[in-house]
Amino acid sequence: MATKNTSVSRDFTDYCCELLVSAGPCVARRMFGGWGISTGGLSLAIIADLGEGERLYLKADAATRAAFEAAGCAQFVYLAKGKPMAMNYYTAPDEAMESAALMQPWARLALDAALKASAGRTRTKVPASKPRPAGTPARRRPATGT
Repeated sequence: MATKNTSVSRDFTDYCCELLVSAGPCVARRMFGGWGISTGGLSLAIIADLGEGERLYLKADAATRAAFEAAGCAQFVYLAKGKPMAMNYYTAPDEAMESAALMQPWARLALDAALKASAGRTRTKVPASKPRPAGTPARRRPATGT
């Protein structure tokens, strides 16, 4: 775990998007000195340099965490107010960084975790109009005559 967060190059970010093409068309956006990568509105990866060089971190969840750990992938951990904070993102395996074909199964795991996270979110519904106080009749529109 490092405390330093340096800037990540656009070239590395573009390369990571090319590697993740099997998950869908990727969009990279600046995020806290690094980049967030999404496809179809789903966040599936982040890119950061925590002082150990630029690294691609893929989204994981309870079902996929073991696969990342078995492959020797490191969890994304940063310092917040002097305390280590871990996120559900793991480095991509070194060999997967060599080609889109080798990244494909890992990109799929990240996409699956992103889909599950999205399905688990609850959305707040906005009422179509203000509710009427009890006992108040509905307003009627004046009739238009011909």
